[in-house]
Amino acid sequence: MLPPELADYRACVGIALFNHEGDVFIGRRRGLAADEKYAWQMPQGGIDEGETPREAAARELREETNVASAEFLAEAPRWLAYDLPKPMLRKSWRNRYRGQAQKWIAFRFVGDEGEINIETPDGGEKPEFSHWRWEKLEATVDLVVPFKRAVYRDVAKLFKRHTRGDLS
Repeated sequence: MLPPELADYRACVGIALFNHEGDVFIGRRRGLAADEKYAWQMPQGGIDEGETPREAAARELREETNVASAEFLAEAPRWLAYDLPKPMLRKSWRNRYRGQAQKWIAFRFVGDEGEINIETPDGGEKPEFSHWRWEKLEATVDLVVPFKRAVYRDVAKLFKRHTRGDLS
């Protein structure tokens, strides 16, 4: 699935869920201190065996937000990768990967906000987020941990056309 040059990375997806105003869903990562500066991110997760990136993105979106009312908008044309900082490598994936290579998928949220449930999302998964909100796509770059910023800049460029409200 991943190109050979990304063989040292964990294959996963990132999800940009846009509302009708053109803002994206971001969640505050659970378990961080209240004053943690870079605690926000868009949903993301691994690709299971036999899944396409688009299928994985829809599943991860349900597992992290409970959102099923989403229309596909776009898939990033290339994989976007980031390296984990060295201290995190020992804790994550037992040193098997140097970081994550993500295929980003954009969806438009077409449901009612009452559908969003980060406390008990679909599938009984452990909650990923403690809070959520809608945010300007370009603002997410400054809210995410520094080692993911280059990827978020690329995502902001790739999906900019979806930030203009109901335009697809």
